[in-house]
Amino acid sequence: MIRTHFTKLLLAGAAALMATGAFAEGIGASLLTQQHPFYISLASAMTAEAKAENLPLEIAIANQDLNKQLADVEDFITKGVSVIIISPVDSTGVKSAIAKAQKAGIKVITVDVPAKGVEVTSHVGTDNYTGGVKAGELMAKQIGDKGNVAVIDYPTVQSVVDRVEGFKKAIAAHPDIKIVSIQTGITRPEALAAAQNILQANPDVVGIFGFGDDAALAAASAVKSAKLQDQVKVIGFDGMEEARNAVKNDPVMVGVIAQYPDQMGKVAVATAGKVIKGETVETKQPIVPGVVTKAGEEK
Repeated sequence: MIRTHFTKLLLAGAAALMATGAFAEGIGASLLTQQHPFYISLASAMTAEAKAENLPLEIAIANQDLNKQLADVEDFITKGVSVIIISPVDSTGVKSAIAKAQKAGIKVITVDVPAKGVEVTSHVGTDNYTGGVKAGELMAKQIGDKGNVAVIDYPTVQSVVDRVEGFKKAIAAHPDIKIVSIQTGITRPEALAAAQNILQANPDVVGIFGFGDDAALAAASAVKSAKLQDQVKVIGFDGMEEARNAVKNDPVMVGVIAQYPDQMGKVAVATAGKVIKGETVETKQPIVPGVVTKAGEEK
């Protein structure tokens, strides 16, 4: 209900902006999805910042469909927006759309997910590599510095690639820990199937790192179904409320690397505002993630 209501508000706001024709110095935003609390928080913060700065903002939702995202960017180009904020569905696949926008004189800012193979005016997002390192260090601590671990991945998104690389880097510093499986599980049902496959093929696994909270929560469910809750520890990445509650109440979920989408949304729109005014902005604006465990949250 909350998501549906919020989506209606976004659409109503977009319609109002288009009706006034106030897009001469407007912002078009293409977000990866509306089906995740992270992106609901991100969009809400963007909308609030745009209102505070009196900046026209239209938000389009790609729903994890690259073709939809490319069409949305094309629409923003046609409307003549000044800045496009985009969280790519596919870090490589979005390259041509970004290049086309830039050729039309439109500045592009990526948020949360970086683009690959193309330069943008600024990237605002979690320091995902550092977050991955933190996940690996937490995993090592939770499993007693030894054992086989696995990863549930989303390899077409650069932010996730960075997380997994950071996790691998941290694990490499612990010679008695081995990553025995990395499987793709983008949606929660896909992540559940991936976790089940991991546990069936590697019954001695003691830890699973989920690229996002949905993947981690699915993995925790698979662990309990396999009656391995006394053996396997799961760590997520995002910090959504459901995962935070699981860390508090579920022995299998031992930690979550927490992102701050509200900060990202605010900074992305504020950066767009500076760009519209002709001000210089930083090309990279990393936001360091926190670590949530049963002991609390460390930022």
